[in-house]
Amino acid sequence: MQIYRRFMKRPIDFVLALMAIIILSPILLFIAILVRINLGSPIIFKQKRPGLNEKIFTLYKFRTMTDKRDENGELLPNSVRLTPFGRLLRSTSLDELPELLNILKGDMSIIGPRPLAVEYLPYYTTQERIRHSVRPGLSGLAQINGRNTASWEQRFHYDIEYVKKITLFRDIKIVLKTLLKVIKRADIGESGVDSPIDFDQYRKEKLYVRDN
Repeated sequence: MQIYRRFMKRPIDFVLALMAIIILSPILLFIAILVRINLGSPIIFKQKRPGLNEKIFTLYKFRTMTDKRDENGELLPNSVRLTPFGRLLRSTSLDELPELLNILKGDMSIIGPRPLAVEYLPYYTTQERIRHSVRPGLSGLAQINGRNTASWEQRFHYDIEYVKKITLFRDIKIVLKTLLKVIKRADIGESGVDSPIDFDQYRKEKLYVRDN
């Protein structure tokens, strides 16, 4: 188990990500053109996320929302800015294909806990921070056990369970189950639209209830 985790996982990630980028390059180009036509520029959405040992990196995704604003210049709610085209990209996970570049760079792994918002960092417990002891993944154990529809407790439970036992067999199993989930479009929930509330807000509310 330790040999795979320490010496094999990263080289396998690099080779597979490179092969995927080469093979999928026509699809990547086609999606990029559709994003430009339907949503404008920039085509790539960039956001800071915590990675291995909570080191901050820039995550790449295809853009799925417009920049529509109200009369005061404020961005409209996510539910308004997320177009049918953008929802299609998310439900099929095609928006996440640019993360292959993150894997190539070493920011991410093919399988691991999903990288969450930087704003969540102050609200993790010591146990929950274990999820940052490995590279975040394109998919993970939590994604095949509820995806975005799972509660925060459930997600972190699966993340920690994965970190404690990383094997080649488990990673292959997660990849296959992820592909099945994507094909079936199962357990879809859009962050900030119809999934559970943001983790920082969720943890603040729980602390407030506990203290009052």
